[in-house]
Amino acid sequence: MKALIYENANTIDNFGIQLREIAEPVVRDDDVLVEVRAIGVNPGEAFVRQAKSAEPGGYVLLGWEFAGVVVGVGRSVQRFKKGDRVFGTGDIGRDGAYAERVAVDHRIVAKLPDSVSFVDAASIAVGAVTASDAMFRYQGELPPDVRKVLIIGGAGAIGSIATQLLKTRTDAVVIATASTQESRDWCKRMGAHIVVDHFGDVPAQLAEAGIQEVDFVLSLAATAQNLDWIAKVVRPYGHIAFTDVVPPLDISPFGPLGVKAPSLHMEMMFSRIVTGSHPERQGLFLDKVAACVAEGLVRPIVTTRIDGLTSESIKTAHGLIERQRTIGKIVIAV
Repeated sequence: MKALIYENANTIDNFGIQLREIAEPVVRDDDVLVEVRAIGVNPGEAFVRQAKSAEPGGYVLLGWEFAGVVVGVGRSVQRFKKGDRVFGTGDIGRDGAYAERVAVDHRIVAKLPDSVSFVDAASIAVGAVTASDAMFRYQGELPPDVRKVLIIGGAGAIGSIATQLLKTRTDAVVIATASTQESRDWCKRMGAHIVVDHFGDVPAQLAEAGIQEVDFVLSLAATAQNLDWIAKVVRPYGHIAFTDVVPPLDISPFGPLGVKAPSLHMEMMFSRIVTGSHPERQGLFLDKVAACVAEGLVRPIVTTRIDGLTSESIKTAHGLIERQRTIGKIVIAV
């Protein structure tokens, strides 16, 4: 089959991902084999491309978000059959979806309603899974004392879906951060009640809006750099979740964050499949999200569509991501 692969870590100016012929994916007993129709492109993939080289004689095949049609099933699979429309997130330990076909554990994918297009579906899974595991760890709900949630990086894919999930599932006041008028308008369209500029004085902006502190901070970017003002706005015994790769955090007991004694946790989307910690919960949650999309309760977040499984299309997508001004999701229609 054809796939977009590379061997050595590369920059956008010396782009190394090329379309090549490789062997068909190996389908394990718990797998579905999916003919890829659309690919969601994520910042983590651009990061890996710049930092990770293949083992000698091997290649790297990225792609952690896809939608397509099941064309094969493993011996243990009963949830899916050939011809089913599905979407999912993939597995960081296996070849990804920048390809004509991808094999993935059936427990982390979900069926796609006929009313939802492949392109729209490919914009949803990563944001939905990441936001859900970051915010709804307490028996599938927000912590019971959370009334105000601050999302740092509200216009990106995870922030866009997180805002919608909060609006759909809770009565919490949602505050998003965004730095441009376009991204501020986008956050409002996603359902944020208040939008502030993360390059400005966030505590002052919140105070001006009548908010002295928040109960939950979902930090999707620059967590270490923002830690001082995060410590100012999170309430004592509040909650902080972060998803970005950060330098060491100052969480000393007498530091600005330590004295607030917040619950602090990291979210890593692949944890369930990598550790084997109830990966079926991911697929079941995606089932619920798909139903919400079909009912119009959660909207897809495609803002840029690029056509074709080509080196040029993926380079364009990665170039846009590396500018760090992406709103919503870039999707490649295969």
